[in-house]
Amino acid sequence: MQVLSTLLSLFLLFLPAIVSAERADRDKPIHLEADRATVEDYKRKGEFRTSVFIGNVIMTQGTLIVRADKVIMKEDTTGYRHATAYGDLVSYRQKRDGVNEYVEAWSKRAEYDDKTDKIELFGSARLKRGTDEVEGDYISYDIASDFFQVLGQPQPENDKKSDHRVRAVIQPKAKQPSTEDEK
Repeated sequence: MQVLSTLLSLFLLFLPAIVSAERADRDKPIHLEADRATVEDYKRKGEFRTSVFIGNVIMTQGTLIVRADKVIMKEDTTGYRHATAYGDLVSYRQKRDGVNEYVEAWSKRAEYDDKTDKIELFGSARLKRGTDEVEGDYISYDIASDFFQVLGQPQPENDKKSDHRVRAVIQPKAKQPSTEDEK
């Protein structure tokens, strides 16, 4: 029997509270560094303004940091941005709001949309939140709600050596003492 796509949705049942990325990051300017760049004229015609950054790209916005070989950023007429990052491994890191920990992620391609506050990771995708980790071929992470889903990939008949399963490591959390008096 051929293995079908595996879908794993983790609804944060193992976390005591729902927290999201650092909210102040959205109001900070985006800084980009690269070996070279092309940027369309601001008085563009059309729906998007496109900028391409190539070579050791570092994109920061507050606590958010993306490192890649190439980033293509599109900005729509209302100011929302969509960035697609490519690399041997693209890395993403951002502080979580209200706690002293970070979300970190790696993949071959990452797409970040600041309108939906979502990052999608494609190819050899791995996401680490605190001490918990998941990996698969595709990870979708909703930054605002701190929700993610992970997909594996079907295993072709001629690729039996490859393992495209979803993996997760969920660390135990400290137990809270009971508030009721036991008699």
